[in-house]
Amino acid sequence: MIEIRHLKTLVALRDTGSLVDAADRVHLTQSALSHQIKDLEERLDCKIFLRKTKPPRFTSAGRRLLDLADDILPLLGHAERDIARLSGGEAGRLHIAIECHSCFQWLVPCIDQFRTNWPEVELDLTGGFNFAPLPALARGDLDLVVTSDPVPLSGLDYVPLFSYEALLVLGARHPLLNQMRIQPQDLSDQTLIVYPVGRDRLDVFTRFLDPADVEPQSVRTAELTPMMLQLVASGRGVACLPNWAVTEYLPTGNIAVRPLGEKGLWCTLYAAIRSEQRQTAFIEDFLKTANDTCFSHLAGIKRVEAG
Repeated sequence: MIEIRHLKTLVALRDTGSLVDAADRVHLTQSALSHQIKDLEERLDCKIFLRKTKPPRFTSAGRRLLDLADDILPLLGHAERDIARLSGGEAGRLHIAIECHSCFQWLVPCIDQFRTNWPEVELDLTGGFNFAPLPALARGDLDLVVTSDPVPLSGLDYVPLFSYEALLVLGARHPLLNQMRIQPQDLSDQTLIVYPVGRDRLDVFTRFLDPADVEPQSVRTAELTPMMLQLVASGRGVACLPNWAVTEYLPTGNIAVRPLGEKGLWCTLYAAIRSEQRQTAFIEDFLKTANDTCFSHLAGIKRVEAG
């Protein structure tokens, strides 16, 4: 018998092109995912995809199952949302603030999808760069904050969206490209270009430079990621940015990246919500939509392990 979990697994495999990434998307180990597919093949007595191709090439039977998944899974999602509305979760407000300058890459398509799914919910978006959004969330002025800096405030839950690696971005001919990894002292004679926020909210300071008691030669601010990258490309300084925020610019050859420290500087992005709203239907659906959008739009991110 074909189960919904089988269809979700096959769609994840098609969309990611990798057993490892597909397992990550459906919250399984690679071994468990392989076992699930093998179990389905034994039930149907046929092969679903060719194991030694990359990306996996689906058989005729596999493509037929994918057609079925494309028909059924959207209908299932619509039904689940309709049931949530019927149970009283259709109306409400979702006012969002973001503390991440690069988040629009995935947040805009996420919001577009959410508006389609929940047209009854009043939705608003603001940048949380010029005020303290987490206390505003706790007071009820906001309903969700996208942040990489969780603060232990009573009544707030932090739901991890994904982990990403912060990389040092360098001009194409920068001398530091001769090093495979960047150490804190390497930035002591550099101009560091950052977003215009307090240094206590920048991981390059709090988790890389400050613990080593190192200061860059100077600090320059820029509000937009493309502006920062242009400054870096023209030799005006270096920048620390999320791996997924620079991926599309690397093929130009104007910039290059290097990891920070021996283990890399890995960070986590969270959705902060009030605990009382955690089970609200449209909040849960927004978190699911955000999760799906992140992993379909961003390269180099990882799921956060439970616990």
